[in-house]
Amino acid sequence: MLNVDGARFVPGDAAGHYESYFLRANHPTRPLSFWIRYTVFSPKGRPQDAIGELWAVVADRERNLNLGVKAEVPIAQCRFDRDRLDVQIADATLKDQRFQGSARIGAHEIRWYLRFDGGASPLLFLPEKLYAARLPKAKSLVILPMAHFSGLIVVDERWIEITDWIGSVNHNWGSKHTDRYAYAQVCGFDNAPDSFLEVASARVKLGPIWSPQMTPVVLRHRGEEFALNSLRQSVRAQAGYRDFFWAFVSENERVRVDGAIRGRREEFVGLRYYNPPGGVKTCLNSKLADCHLKVIDRKTGKTEELFATQRTAFEILTDGDAQGVAVQA
Repeated sequence: MLNVDGARFVPGDAAGHYESYFLRANHPTRPLSFWIRYTVFSPKGRPQDAIGELWAVVADRERNLNLGVKAEVPIAQCRFDRDRLDVQIADATLKDQRFQGSARIGAHEIRWYLRFDGGASPLLFLPEKLYAARLPKAKSLVILPMAHFSGLIVVDERWIEITDWIGSVNHNWGSKHTDRYAYAQVCGFDNAPDSFLEVASARVKLGPIWSPQMTPVVLRHRGEEFALNSLRQSVRAQAGYRDFFWAFVSENERVRVDGAIRGRREEFVGLRYYNPPGGVKTCLNSKLADCHLKVIDRKTGKTEELFATQRTAFEILTDGDAQGVAVQA
């Protein structure tokens, strides 16, 4: 059985590695969100230069707040347990369904004191056999979809009480970031609060050659999981994104999923991701985007329309083009 919790990071390995645990959630009804990320980064050929990273982004449309901060910590002050979810980066911890820490940039600081729970089973974004394969070089999964969060976040001197916000606990790792992608996640739709969506459109560069675009889709809806994520299915799917709008269509003999994601430029935060082989990727990150999904039953022809307003995670990874978004961390 796949270990979804334990870290893959091996101290001293010169192959190059990044690995993150990120936790994110939205207020049930208001346009407020948080995203917190515990990361290890080890550059290829220089394992002695590995570091831990702490990231936090808090967005509040009502107060025009959209702040991202980051801290970097020597690897000697970090711990990533290989058997269970137990992470420490300096004084920040993630363990036993609790996480606390802080990060700052300049005059701005975000502190968090949070806990989570939930009963959903882990969601594998890739077919299970690919997690042990050499390719793809980047792996991701959801440790706990539909997690419930409570606690406190402090942005500078402003307190934000978190009471039963809905989100997820996630884990990703690899020897190289995916070269280009759009990514979205919905933890509960407005009219289907128990449904969960994870989708990405990605291209990777193999030497001088770009792969075809691949769009894996996994949807949990009405007690079923529709995993449109095989290699063949991902390549056959249709998708395109531009100017913070993304549309995708994927189908098999059972279901057709037709989606559109839209975000506001001013609600994205630009983040710099170090890449183990070298260079820096730019991640444009919003948690207040909108999603419109059509789910068509191929057997009956029945169509359901799902909506997630101001509660969709939407990320775009580029080689450096911030597309007018302020790069904060």
